[in-house]
Amino acid sequence: MERTGDTLGKGFGRKPMNTTPAQNEKNTEPKLSDSGYRLGCDIGGTFTDFVLVNNETGEFRTNKCLTTPSDPSRAVEQGIQEMIDHTPDLMPNIVEIIHGTTLVINAIIERKGAVTGLITTRGFKDVLELGREIRYDAYDIFSEYPEPFVPRHLRKEVDERVTSDGRVIQELNKEQVKAVVLDLQKQGIESLAVCLINSYENHTHERMIKEIVEKVAPDLFLSTSFEVLPQIREYERTCTTATNAYVKPITAKYLKKLIDRFESLGFIGRLFIMLSSGGITSVDTAREFPVRIIESGPTAAVIASQHYGKMFKIKDMFCFDMGGTTAKSCLIQKGKAGLVSTFEVGRVQRFKKGSGLPIQVPVVDLMEIGAGGGSIAKMSRMGLLQVGPESSGADPGPACYSLGGKNPTVTDADLVLGYLDPEFFLGGTMPLDKAASEKAIKEQVANPLSTAMIEAAFGIHDLINETMAAAAKTHIAEKGGNPNIVTISAFGGAGPVHAYGLAKKIGAPRIIVPPLAGVGSALGFFTAPVAFDLSRSHRDNLDGADFNDIEKLFRSLEQEGGAILSDSAGNQELIFQRAIMMRFVGQGAETDLSIPNKSFNEFSKEQIRKLFDDEYRRLYGRTYPETPVEFVTFKVRASLPEKPFNIPRLKIENNKPDHYRKGERPAFSVIEKDFIPFTVYDRSKLYPGIELRGPSIIEERESTIVIGEDARWSVDEYGFIWIELEKD
Repeated sequence: MERTGDTLGKGFGRKPMNTTPAQNEKNTEPKLSDSGYRLGCDIGGTFTDFVLVNNETGEFRTNKCLTTPSDPSRAVEQGIQEMIDHTPDLMPNIVEIIHGTTLVINAIIERKGAVTGLITTRGFKDVLELGREIRYDAYDIFSEYPEPFVPRHLRKEVDERVTSDGRVIQELNKEQVKAVVLDLQKQGIESLAVCLINSYENHTHERMIKEIVEKVAPDLFLSTSFEVLPQIREYERTCTTATNAYVKPITAKYLKKLIDRFESLGFIGRLFIMLSSGGITSVDTAREFPVRIIESGPTAAVIASQHYGKMFKIKDMFCFDMGGTTAKSCLIQKGKAGLVSTFEVGRVQRFKKGSGLPIQVPVVDLMEIGAGGGSIAKMSRMGLLQVGPESSGADPGPACYSLGGKNPTVTDADLVLGYLDPEFFLGGTMPLDKAASEKAIKEQVANPLSTAMIEAAFGIHDLINETMAAAAKTHIAEKGGNPNIVTISAFGGAGPVHAYGLAKKIGAPRIIVPPLAGVGSALGFFTAPVAFDLSRSHRDNLDGADFNDIEKLFRSLEQEGGAILSDSAGNQELIFQRAIMMRFVGQGAETDLSIPNKSFNEFSKEQIRKLFDDEYRRLYGRTYPETPVEFVTFKVRASLPEKPFNIPRLKIENNKPDHYRKGERPAFSVIEKDFIPFTVYDRSKLYPGIELRGPSIIEERESTIVIGEDARWSVDEYGFIWIELEKD
């Protein structure tokens, strides 16, 4: 069985090392048509993934290569060059590249951003350290908190004051601003954040500072809060603006280097960057607001999962994306992935809310639920087995990569347990050293635990599944979901290996593994719309609000969104989606409300109040009709029409069982707690209508699917693997 015109899952890298010249000739891929291609490129912590799609036929091709942490753009160039080697005229015919990257989040975690200064209103110099004065662990007197990105000596105050309703009660001292900027320059800052009190209501003074900086220090990277985040909450707004400034120079340098590499390869099309909110945007926007692309890569898998949910009319899905460094998840309810307006980065305690720095920008509601394939297994201080959070990454990688890594990882355990074929990793282009895995696990885990090496390997595999299951149950419960009805969609190189174990532990009845699951994020880019989210805070009591003024505010946001998307829009009509954030007067948190896209003055106050009460009752079980409510923040998503994205149907070339069966190999059964024979299948040769029972291992170039003996699986017309688990 093959895809029409192409073999699904085959890469553009080196030919498999275990094939003969005759076989290589036979496996040479046919040339795609010249109607134009789109390329998705996702940089992960361990691997950089590529998916090429033919705009006319929908055919896919993939590639995967190790990430180069010192310069991620080098791996991008390497991977594309491997594709060009098989299709010489590829680059001039690529009309669009969509790119996702972990560069920004890595710079934050590793503290490799720019030397950054901050200008703020007098009296607010220490907002970044005071925070919310909330202890994430009330009983730990030694609890640590992340250091602000701007040290105290680089935070400068200026005389000015704007009230919460936007009135200016103290004018800005321009000469003082000039002196402060020059002083910060002398101290060696590369980037500057500006965040004045209440500037979300009146940004006149911030705009003045921007004009002064552009005159006296034109080479400084500048981030102003009225452009980055014009919303209430001084700590979150200052922290978000400072974070944007901290990563702005490194992002600009990276994007320039990336564009230069693309141009040297002959690329003349358009480049888009994946946003954390699930849309894609232009390079200019990403360069100006790098804080918006912190969760660039993992978000794409969620958008792909959401697309598949609509495709199969599945309302409740649990997106599970496990790569080489982390595993992330998202609950999709009623066919939509949730968006949150605040998340944390750089936590000092990985899974403890409040131990990181708050970023207040729209982001898909992702949750980190565990470690990845490269996560290191070791003994904790208590003498117990611990997996992660440290990762071997791409350099040096797991012990089995033979690249210098000596520590046992989840991938090493999966290899020892028989789930991975050492001769077929990345389609055979990257053989694995099983003996090195066994040695690392024995010396660093089995011997300290006084147990057998195989038991130690299963302990690593099962512990990471248990850790992920506990986090997944919590995540699903917090969103009002039920793990017993969700369909798990598995993505990432390690996701399909661990999805079966995760499903058993949370009680999920079904798993789907989409085509190209191992490069799911790169494929997900094609399902994401060109979009940008804007917001502006303006507190106003519902009873006294002027809906004509609110309509003007919405129109202003839509005009701003149109300007951001103007370069990408061409002749396409812009689409605007409006939302409001409201709360009871005196309440500390807001409730998000989507509203019909019509003029706001066409609503009555009773209609808006009913929208609020209905949503509040749905979330919390009751509402308080006698308590007044207020508007807090107004939001607009500007987007372009979604491009059609269709997965081609499978074509049956040979329906004989011996065609798609590769043989058998012993692998560890989680039920028998021992090795049993697993039948191994070649995914590229499966065809629609196959229905089989585990134990099975289904291999493709980018990932491996493991199915236990208590599950049945089938293949649909698009090549999705559907796994049904029996109830205990």
